[in-house]
Amino acid sequence: MTKKDRNILYIQIGLIAALLLLMWLIGFSSGINFERGFEFVFRTIQALYPFLIVYFVNFYLLAPFLFEKKKYGWFVLANIGVILLANITVFFVDYSNIPKEVPQFAILFGFFFIFILDFIVAFVAVGIRSVLKVNEMRQMLQEEQQKNTEAELLWLKNQLNPHFLFNTLNNISGLIQIDPDAAQDSIAKLSDLLRYTLYESNQDFVPVAGEIEFMENYIDLMKLRCGSNTTVTTDFDIRNGSIKIAPLLFISLIENAFKHGVSNSKPSVIRMEMHTDGNQLFFLCENSNYPKDDKNRSGSGIGLDNLKRRLELLYKGKYTFEKILEDEMYKVTITLKNLTQ
Repeated sequence: MTKKDRNILYIQIGLIAALLLLMWLIGFSSGINFERGFEFVFRTIQALYPFLIVYFVNFYLLAPFLFEKKKYGWFVLANIGVILLANITVFFVDYSNIPKEVPQFAILFGFFFIFILDFIVAFVAVGIRSVLKVNEMRQMLQEEQQKNTEAELLWLKNQLNPHFLFNTLNNISGLIQIDPDAAQDSIAKLSDLLRYTLYESNQDFVPVAGEIEFMENYIDLMKLRCGSNTTVTTDFDIRNGSIKIAPLLFISLIENAFKHGVSNSKPSVIRMEMHTDGNQLFFLCENSNYPKDDKNRSGSGIGLDNLKRRLELLYKGKYTFEKILEDEMYKVTITLKNLTQ
C-alpha cells in the first residue's frame, strides 16, 4: 500500500471514528449516562459493521479488480457473497421464535431492504474511489503538462541564445578591421552579456533592472553596424526595478528592429520604450520598415515566433501583443500584467 493509499485509509477511519463520537455525544446530551453512552456506541457499531465491511471490501478489492476492469457480472455476484457474509447474523438465524403475527412478506422485505442498503454502500465506495482516481489522473496530467511546458521553455531559450550570439559575433567581426580598440571594448561587453545569458537567464524570472542593463549593452553592440543615417533612441523608465520578468524576453524584437529597420542609403529610425505602472510593464519597439529578402541570412525568423510562444506559456491571460505597420513604420507593443517582485 502506498503512502497516499494509507492516508486515504486513515481519513476514512477518522471519519468513522468522528461519526461514532458524534453518536456518543448525541446520546450523552440526551441524558444517557457515561456507561450507557458507550453501550449506545457499541450498539451503533454492531448495526454499522456489516455496511463497513461491504464498503471497505468494495473500495480496496472489488472496485479495482472487478468494477474498474468492467467485470460487472462478477462484481455483482461478489457483492452478493460479501453482503451475505457480512450479514450472516441476520440472514442465517433461527426465526422460529418470531411471532406468527409477523407477516412473511415483512421479513422478506427486511431482507430486501438490507440488500438494497448494502448495494448502495457498495456503489458509494465505487463512486468515491472513482472520484479520487479522476482527481489523481487530473493531477498527473497537470504535472505532465507542467513538465512539458518547462521543457518547451528551455528549448525556446536555447534556440534564442545561439541566435543572439551569432549576430553579435558578426557585428564584432566587422568592427575588428575598422577599429580594433572599439572591437576590444565590444568584446568586453559581449563577455558581460554572455555571463548574463549563462547564469542570470537560467532563472525563470529576473529583476527588470538587470534585464534593462542587458538590453542596453546589447543595443550598444548592435549600433556598431549602423551608419550615421540611423537614429537609435531608448527610454527605459522603470520606477520599480525589482519587478521580475522572463529573461531575454524582448531581445528578438530588438534584433528584428536592427535587421529590418536599418538601410545603408536611407534615413532609419529605431525607438524603444519601457516603463512600469504598478505591477504592469509596457514595452514598445518601433523601427523603419526595410524588410530583407529571403537571401539575407543576417537573422532568423524563429525569434518572433519564440517570443509569442513564450508569452503564451509564461503570461497566458496576462499579456497583450500588438503589431502594426503604419506610415512605413513597424511597431510592436507588449503589455505584461500582474507581475510579481
